[in-house]
Amino acid sequence: MSYSRDERRALCTLLDEAGPEAPTLCEGWTTLDLAAHLVLREHRPDAAAGMLGGPLGWYTAHVQHRLAERTPYARLVKTVRDGPPLLSVFGIPGVDERANLVEYFVHHEDVRRAAPGWRARDLDQGLTEQLWVRLRMTRLILRKVPVGLEFARDDVGNGEHENGAGRQLRMTVRTGTPVVTVVGSPAELTLWAVGRTTVARVRMDGTEQAVRALTEASWRL
Repeated sequence: MSYSRDERRALCTLLDEAGPEAPTLCEGWTTLDLAAHLVLREHRPDAAAGMLGGPLGWYTAHVQHRLAERTPYARLVKTVRDGPPLLSVFGIPGVDERANLVEYFVHHEDVRRAAPGWRARDLDQGLTEQLWVRLRMTRLILRKVPVGLEFARDDVGNGEHENGAGRQLRMTVRTGTPVVTVVGSPAELTLWAVGRTTVARVRMDGTEQAVRALTEASWRL
């Protein structure tokens, strides 16, 4: 089973249904902009280097704008649905699942949760566990938050074992004091960790001052 592929297909179905002018949670982007971003990411390695900003950010934005302006929306969505080209790094067996699961899960929710009346999905348990494992990677994103930080799951029982198998329920993200514990399901914690803080259904445990400092901090992937 490929959860990355499932999220890719579900996102593309939603993009087709929503059309090119629907809002997303990506600031300033419509669904057209998001589709162009995903095509650029997998098909334009020359421009992908500036996706996180830096000196090449202007070139990435320029290429993405041209893709959105010159490529029919339906073709952009089809290109995303068809997956990465064979000669792309994302086309290497196993890389798509490792590198794209969070990308496509988050962008799927970017479209879903930008629409009025959205509801949280009931996710496959396997997908939930994969998102939990990948939350370790958010330590880099959150390395500059002004407090110690840990994640705690609220989607499983309080015991350390379930059906005889050990299950980690907490994860240290950043050492330091004071500590704030962000509590939620792996899906909601993922969305919170990559900056979708206004829609992520989490709660924060810690002193009032520490929680306020974390809430006022800014980061985004």
